Amino acid sequence: MTEFIRKRAANAKNDIFSGLTVALALIPEAVAFAFVAGVPPLVGLYAAFMVGLITSIFGGRPGMISGATGALAVVMVSLVAQGNAMGAPDENMGLYYLFLTVILMGIIQMLAGIFKLGKFVRLIPHPVMMGFVNGLAIVIFLSQLGMFKEVTGGERVWMSGMSLYLMIGFVALTMLIMWGLPRINKKLPEALIAILVVSAIVIIGNLDVATVGSFIRDGGGTGLKGGLPVLQLEIFEKVPLNLETLRFIGPYALILAAIGLIESLMTLNLIDELTETRGNTNRECMAQGGANIVTGLFGGMGGCAMIGQSIINIKGGGRTRLSGIVAAITLLLFILFASSLIERVPIAALVGVMFMVVIGTFAWSSFREISKIPLSDAIVLVAVSVLTVIFDLAIAVIAGVIISALVFSWENAKRIRARKTVQEDGTKVYEIWGPLFFGSVQAFNSKFDVKNDPDNVVIDFMESRVADHSALEALFNLVGKYEAAGKKVRIKHLSEECQRLMIKASPRLATVIEEDIDDPRYHVMAQVME
Repeated sequence: MTEFIRKRAANAKNDIFSGLTVALALIPEAVAFAFVAGVPPLVGLYAAFMVGLITSIFGGRPGMISGATGALAVVMVSLVAQGNAMGAPDENMGLYYLFLTVILMGIIQMLAGIFKLGKFVRLIPHPVMMGFVNGLAIVIFLSQLGMFKEVTGGERVWMSGMSLYLMIGFVALTMLIMWGLPRINKKLPEALIAILVVSAIVIIGNLDVATVGSFIRDGGGTGLKGGLPVLQLEIFEKVPLNLETLRFIGPYALILAAIGLIESLMTLNLIDELTETRGNTNRECMAQGGANIVTGLFGGMGGCAMIGQSIINIKGGGRTRLSGIVAAITLLLFILFASSLIERVPIAALVGVMFMVVIGTFAWSSFREISKIPLSDAIVLVAVSVLTVIFDLAIAVIAGVIISALVFSWENAKRIRARKTVQEDGTKVYEIWGPLFFGSVQAFNSKFDVKNDPDNVVIDFMESRVADHSALEALFNLVGKYEAAGKKVRIKHLSEECQRLMIKASPRLATVIEEDIDDPRYHVMAQVME
């Protein structure tokens, strides 16, 4: 027990400082995503607090930060708008439909954890992972460009003149401090110090620059000040709990659950690589689901893992659950007691931190490797990056996995071979090499010459494997052709599993399968294949 405590206490300072930095970086992101979704800023901040706290305590990846994200917010826009249209203008029905959808989203995510679907993230190919990282880095960069706009005449326009120069200068100063400080002292939290230094310069110099407070007011909010999240029992009073409501929120909940899990599990995978440790994907599914259920009940917009804040945390030395807990609790304390101070933090400092995250997130090595990897992998990498920017993470990753799977199938389909020999008694033997599955069925069929083959034919699967229903159907049809031609066919060296499947599908094939084979190679191969 003492050793357990000692190991975790050794990193406590890094976890605390990193958590404080993350809390500061969470504020403009949560507020911005709340505006995107069309809900009040506190709805985004409450989500960042509740999702962040619950996943930090119960999640499957210590050091990973969760909260309100843009990937979910863009889906919520339509949901909130349609929900508002279902009630009176001052009822805010869209908000209550959102809360109910987030609860259903959490239930779906918990079911994914119960049925252990999280493990499938391990099947995502490396080019898809690199494309995801690059695409998300570009998305984070583009999202920060909106901070270079100011409200003039009721409209948001690009900054110009002194406002622009100050913004660029303080962004550059923040990045310079974060770049240079680790070269002087690696133990100091460079992101937090950069934010404090820039904030001090702005406050002491009484400079007129964009701050967190002005950003909230420009978006139509009234400020960060708020109380503790309150249980929203009126959800079940205002929203009719019937089949019509389920038809409306069901598709949104499913899409949000999928996007949330994909982004969370992909971020988990990335943090695994950065820390050279391994998280628990199914536990993360359960934690994300539980967090969203609680968030929906207490008036939050839901959330998932945030790659930008997770990278800030890891780069700042955050490694244990303490860092995420500190970030979440600090965010709540800001809302309750220090909102006036946080509202004075310059947006430029937070943008500078996020730009450094972009630089650290983007897989710059992909430029060097793209000419060395197979063309198909290069296409997947670029496609996922582009689709992440144009659409969203879920579409990009699913498309990348599909492309990779099709390429794999095509390459394996070309590998099937049939070596043909004729025995002394005139029996023709087809020795099959390579996997027999839906992609290789056509090539497999082309290997046989039913019309000109002798009366006795043997198909040997010592070096092959019958992989799916398409392969079984191909064998049924082939045997049928030989029998229709009045010829005898035997199938040798099928694995026991394949034999069972074939006989179950067509009992008459039991007569053509040779089960008792006196060949030691067969028993070894059958065990390896199974």
